[in-house]
Amino acid sequence: MWKKAGVILVALTLVIGVLAGCGSNSNSKSSKSGSSSKKIVLKFAAQNDSTPATKAVIAAFNKQSKKYQVKWVQMTNDSAQMHDQLLTSLSSGSSEYDIMSMDVVWGGEFAGAGYLVPIDKKMMDANLTKDQFNAGSMASGNYEGKQYTLPFFPDLGILYYRSDIVSKEDAAKLESGDYTYKELGDMAAKYAGKNGTTNGFVYQSKQYEGLTVNVTEFTNHYKDIKGGLEAMYQFTKASWAPKDLLNYMEQQTLDSFAQGKSVFARNWPYQYGTIKTGGEGVKVDIKNVGIAPLPNGGAVGGWLLGINKNSKHVEGAWEFVKFVAGKKGQKIMSTKGGYLPGYNDLLNDPDVQKQNKMLTMPGFQKALKTTIARPVSAKYSKVSDTIQIAAHKYLSTGQNLDDAVKTIQDATGE
Repeated sequence: MWKKAGVILVALTLVIGVLAGCGSNSNSKSSKSGSSSKKIVLKFAAQNDSTPATKAVIAAFNKQSKKYQVKWVQMTNDSAQMHDQLLTSLSSGSSEYDIMSMDVVWGGEFAGAGYLVPIDKKMMDANLTKDQFNAGSMASGNYEGKQYTLPFFPDLGILYYRSDIVSKEDAAKLESGDYTYKELGDMAAKYAGKNGTTNGFVYQSKQYEGLTVNVTEFTNHYKDIKGGLEAMYQFTKASWAPKDLLNYMEQQTLDSFAQGKSVFARNWPYQYGTIKTGGEGVKVDIKNVGIAPLPNGGAVGGWLLGINKNSKHVEGAWEFVKFVAGKKGQKIMSTKGGYLPGYNDLLNDPDVQKQNKMLTMPGFQKALKTTIARPVSAKYSKVSDTIQIAAHKYLSTGQNLDDAVKTIQDATGE
């Protein structure tokens, strides 16, 4: 009897083992099936966004992509800290970030160091051309003839003028962009003092990054360094210039114009929104603010999208970059966050224009189409420092112009 019971027990054990084995195989197949349907995760290193735009554009991509899922790695809004954090990761050969948001001046540096994937062939295969995107943004991501980035969102230098002071004829000339810095200086002299103003034209000329931006604009992207520096010096010494112009940054420029002291000002688009919002110190009515392109085009600011060369999912990263920089993605960025579109077709889109009144202004539209890049260099920080020091030294003294020209020429390779 015990023998019989033992045989039955062994038989039961074998049956249970077989069933368990079947169950294990079934679970294994299920697990494998589940993993094959899982999306590949792409990590996008981008700064914090106080608007819903970045979150919305990532969600839109994830919804339409069958293969990839983008995860936003939120970085600091301190661009210097973000630069160092990205540089530490990239220089170590890490693949922790697949896609990166980069300040426009990092494009050449990161490309020159071999950290980014060139995208010329990818653009060709996708039937994308450079002229579909903001010109200055594209130039900022073009290093030694190869394209490495597409625009995330651009920013640009523009000319503000008092439309209640400047004649309609002069305003039309400004908005066409068909004028020179000399003509701007003549207008500054002509209108300074009208309607309570004291200054003709104000811009950023303190020794910092803003000076590099303005030198880029005055010299027509370093095509005429001598002429550009001479014009800046004349503006610095003009009777209509504030005495402390060589200490002006963006805030001083904004204050001077918003408080009704200046007829003309060179600044970024945020100045328009600040004046429109009003508040303490703002004395100029937004209806009296006109916008025009700068004579040689405005230097581009803003951010670019690039792909980490060490990414294990380059094709997926390209799919995301292409989506965000393309028409659908840029429309989300513009309508959800009020960002300027880097995709040119959206400049006339009614939904985009509704979010940003500047886009309905002919002068601003012209400015967006004539942007220029700061020097694109693998050693941009050093190049910019050299430009700032040489230019500020000349503007402060009016001496050794040829030395300043040669120093800047050597730094930019122009």
